[in-house]
Amino acid sequence: MAKHKYATTPPNLTGMPPGVPYIIGNEAAERFSYYGMKSVLTVFMAHFILNQSGLLAPMSSNEAYMYTHYFVFGVYFLPILGAIIADGWLGKYWTILSLSIVYCLGNLTLACMATTWGIAIGQRTMLAIGLFLICLGAGGIKPCVSANVGDQFGESNKHLLSKMFGWFYFSINAGSFISSLLCPWLLGNPKYGPGWAFGIPGIAMLIATLFFWGGRSKMVHVPPAGLGYLRETFSKEGLITLARIAMVYVFILVFWALWGMSNGA
Repeated sequence: MAKHKYATTPPNLTGMPPGVPYIIGNEAAERFSYYGMKSVLTVFMAHFILNQSGLLAPMSSNEAYMYTHYFVFGVYFLPILGAIIADGWLGKYWTILSLSIVYCLGNLTLACMATTWGIAIGQRTMLAIGLFLICLGAGGIKPCVSANVGDQFGESNKHLLSKMFGWFYFSINAGSFISSLLCPWLLGNPKYGPGWAFGIPGIAMLIATLFFWGGRSKMVHVPPAGLGYLRETFSKEGLITLARIAMVYVFILVFWALWGMSNGA
């Protein structure tokens, strides 16, 4: 790839950047995928999962909740890895795109649990692999998505950022709301079942990835800072700064842990 194949700084525009529709479409579809899958995850494990003989072998409620909470923990822990990859090596755009492909593979694995060979391999095995891949994908892109929005704006149109983030968060809420209604209905309907309940979020994530890839020439690609950034971050002074920030995030972690537990129940 040529060094300057894509713009690395925002153009001098007074209107919305050209990459905005692709970002909004990507975010709506990705959030549809994540929340749709998550809305059926615990119920699937507690009521629908099969053993390798194709017989119903559900987890206990406590075990299903435990799997769900470990999954959510991974999704919210792995943004650290995503941030390091983006700022140290790939940049935000290519980190989002590459980990979105991993995300798609995770959804594909979950959707294939309902197939004959998925049952033969073991739905619990397929579930663990799929959730691990989705953790890498969803967690890895999390620190990059909102920051990538900001990268598209310069001094001449920064006044539109609040409007852009309004659309951005509307897309999140719209995608998650629709999928949280649709996917549980698909899971509980004998005509569709787990294959569709996990497959539709997988299709949505594929659409999100293709949408994001389609907007590559319209978006600003801020180059990564390189390994120097990592050395500064993990220097003595950097670690002291991180420790101070971590004191604030302890309370945030407790809040979201309790929020996740209430949703899991």
